[in-house]
Amino acid sequence: MNLTVVLHQTRSPDNLGAVARVMANFGFSRLILSDPATYAFRAAERLAVKSDSVLDAMAVAQNLPEALQDCVYAVGTTSRTQIEGRTALTPEEAAARLAEQSRRGRVALVMGGEQRGLSNEELAFCTDFLVIPTSEVQPSMNLAQATAVLLYLCSREGRKPAEQPVAPEQQGAKMGTVRALGERMRQVMLEAQFLNPQAPEHILMELERSLLRAELTQREAELWLTAFKHVGRAMGGGKGTPGKGAPSRGPGQDG
Repeated sequence: MNLTVVLHQTRSPDNLGAVARVMANFGFSRLILSDPATYAFRAAERLAVKSDSVLDAMAVAQNLPEALQDCVYAVGTTSRTQIEGRTALTPEEAAARLAEQSRRGRVALVMGGEQRGLSNEELAFCTDFLVIPTSEVQPSMNLAQATAVLLYLCSREGRKPAEQPVAPEQQGAKMGTVRALGERMRQVMLEAQFLNPQAPEHILMELERSLLRAELTQREAELWLTAFKHVGRAMGGGKGTPGKGAPSRGPGQDG
């Protein structure tokens, strides 16, 4: 499984080291820290037994969109079962979906920070979210323990007979491209007065999630992005805009 583990706003070097060890336990090696609350990475080595390679290859991103930009699918984690307009996956469902989507490209498991987990706004950057069922007495799990549960399930899915990966031209759209498309859509739809300029985010996030659910290929997403660039130029009436005296360009010929 082409899986990336993303730790968002991790505070504890001990938890970081424990997660690295769990990743090594189950054969996963790609780790990204998103907006970390600590940079005491050397202290993580104490618990990262025989998993220095995971820490050595670890990347750091400024925020979740940056951490997820090369992924085609992401599942976030939370202990909250009710999020408006969305349905939680079980851990087993999430692991199966990660395995399925990894045929299209890199996928991500996103773990929230120890202090507050992932907010609704942060979960909105993920295609789906999951909840590990726990006792009402203590519904919140330790970061490393929750990661262990989920990576065990992912490794089990990875041991099943694998389907053939899709052809290169059918590789899934990267979330970074879909995010760029969303930003271009924002500009065009604000200009068209489709969005409320005071609160455009809710509709935009919903539209972006629908694009991710559509499982566009990278080429299709790039075509949509090019199309919205042209629409935006036409609405702005800028120099060289198709229909303003300059020859129009076809898809994929964006300058």
